[in-house]
Amino acid sequence: MNKKILLLVLVLLLILIALYVGQNPPMSFLKNKTGLAPDFTLHDIYGKKFQLSSQRGYPVVIFFGTTWCPQCRSEMKFLKARYDQYVQRGLKIIYIDINESVERVSRFTQQNSYPGVILLDLDGSVAYEYGVQGVPTIILVDATGTIKGEGRTVSDLSLNVLFPDNIK
Repeated sequence: MNKKILLLVLVLLLILIALYVGQNPPMSFLKNKTGLAPDFTLHDIYGKKFQLSSQRGYPVVIFFGTTWCPQCRSEMKFLKARYDQYVQRGLKIIYIDINESVERVSRFTQQNSYPGVILLDLDGSVAYEYGVQGVPTIILVDATGTIKGEGRTVSDLSLNVLFPDNIK
């Protein structure tokens, strides 16, 4: 009897997982059919305006995250290492915190040193425009403003695509 119940629970669990995966397709830029990174203007934690298009000419990593996300903190350690590796080649890192207050994000960033600029997407509109469905989400944008990759972890992505002279 216990084996039958266990089997039934397992089958129901598999059905639920299949339904969940079907409802949550992989990340894609549904809003952006051009391949160009949508331009945006956000404020940093000091209130200064930042516009993505001001970074044209530089390769950019956009990192969407939150203060409560343990995977975001973990991934940022790897991103720091990649930043150190590529900073001399002009790499820019943009951390976009989604739907959290400036006070919370400021406290968090005082405890964790992140390379690059820290921006606030207070209403989630930029995350929505980029099709972000979970955090962390990492977007690679080349010097021309073209999206070159997307992923959940730094290891999912090769930063070499941002530096065409590295590709053989």
